[in-house]
Amino acid sequence: MDEEYDVIVLGTGLTECILSGIMSVNGKKAGQVIRIICILSHPIKNTNDANSCQIIIPQNQVNRKSDIYVCMISYAHNVAAQGKYIAIASTTVETADPEKEVEPALELLEPIDQKFVAISDLYEPIDDGSESQVFCSCSYDATTHFETTCNDIKDIYKRMAGSAFDFENMKRKQNDVFGEADQ
Repeated sequence: MDEEYDVIVLGTGLTECILSGIMSVNGKKAGQVIRIICILSHPIKNTNDANSCQIIIPQNQVNRKSDIYVCMISYAHNVAAQGKYIAIASTTVETADPEKEVEPALELLEPIDQKFVAISDLYEPIDDGSESQVFCSCSYDATTHFETTCNDIKDIYKRMAGSAFDFENMKRKQNDVFGEADQ
């Protein structure tokens, strides 16, 4: 990948002027996501008082098309004051009442000290960037495990370089750096 590119855009939140300008030309709205950040004074119930956890509420258990995600971290990770926990509940918006859609997740978190609600548009690129040399990622979706984001980054690399990223080759190079290469 020795070529030069004008711009590489990853994980667009579309709050910056440049990014929204790029996506207005090279992207299309693909839906919305709701994220509710909650401050708690307790761990999530039935998690053995875990300082962090991830919960995925399957779509078929809540009569939805999309799963609901909950990610919780705490003071143990130096992201909150002593004794505080931060949970994020998120899902893809399917109705005109997004807050109601995440109620099953919020019920798991009660009582909630404070919550912050954000509804964001999701964008995806309308071309692969081969002509324009502008390689845009999709917006961050509702998932909390970053699998779709990682796949998107690998896809951008493949579109730019013309071949998939070779993770095995990277492992060999890392071994070389640390003097562990096969002799």
